Amino acid sequence: MARFDASNAEVLVFSYKDGLLAKMAHDLKIRVESFSIEVDDATRAVEARFDPKSLRVVCARKDGRDDPGTLGSGDIQKIHANIEKDVLEVKKYPEITFRSRDVVETDRGYRLSGDLTLHGKTRPIVAEVLRDGESYRTEVRLQQTDFGIKPFTAALGALKVKSEVLVTVATERRG
Repeated sequence: MARFDASNAEVLVFSYKDGLLAKMAHDLKIRVESFSIEVDDATRAVEARFDPKSLRVVCARKDGRDDPGTLGSGDIQKIHANIEKDVLEVKKYPEITFRSRDVVETDRGYRLSGDLTLHGKTRPIVAEVLRDGESYRTEVRLQQTDFGIKPFTAALGALKVKSEVLVTVATERRG
């Protein structure tokens, strides 16, 4: 059984600004700091758990690139509070899980089909897991609203976060 956590893998979430006042806002790069991913050596089946309380803002992003130093510590604290209390409601939904149902080997890696449980709702997702040298990487686009999540809004909706987020997972190669 291959096991991955923050010591040998990275899980990032990218959120994107929207609305009339989007120029005043920031796209965000957020790291999930507490998670476990287990891959069965024989079947390649995947089971993963993510702690929504462990999401931490890494930096703002501008034009698709990291823009460190843009956000002050007060801004970051407010963002964390909004994520925990209003967006993910971590007291009510303390865990995010993924369980693969089907794993197919491809020329470039694997195609995982499985169930993601987020914010109390379970939805099917498909992820293309690509070999990249000695590591594996996947990107999955999720609609927050598919999971009953109301994306952050402010200023009567003139400033908001898009429903779509990008989740990336990168691991060391094992086997």
